[in-house]
Amino acid sequence: MEQQDRLNSKVYSMLGLAAKAGKIASGEFATEKCVKSRAAYVVIVSEDASDNTKKLFSNKCKSYKVPRYFFGTKEELGHAIGRAARTSLAVTDKNFAELILSHLEKSGNREGEEEKNGKN
Repeated sequence: MEQQDRLNSKVYSMLGLAAKAGKIASGEFATEKCVKSRAAYVVIVSEDASDNTKKLFSNKCKSYKVPRYFFGTKEELGHAIGRAARTSLAVTDKNFAELILSHLEKSGNREGEEEKNGKN
């Protein structure tokens, strides 16, 4: 479990760096807008999001071929990017997205794997 915590910590750290660089869109409206405009390289939805929100982003991301992961809680995601609780966020920089994806995949979180394969 310690390794899992370390991988999760790396994901949160990378999200924080991406946010400081201005490469994160957060909140449902902004995240959906990034997906539709093809600016999102990866979408992260909190594990405690509503079923409707999870379904919305699962469908949108599949349709637009954007990798989507369920990760963390609303509070953890918000804290990582220096904001209030966030249900969803989009990474809008390819390099940050690739780093975050590699850590998410190592953590054993396979949500969104089918969408990732379509992105390449």
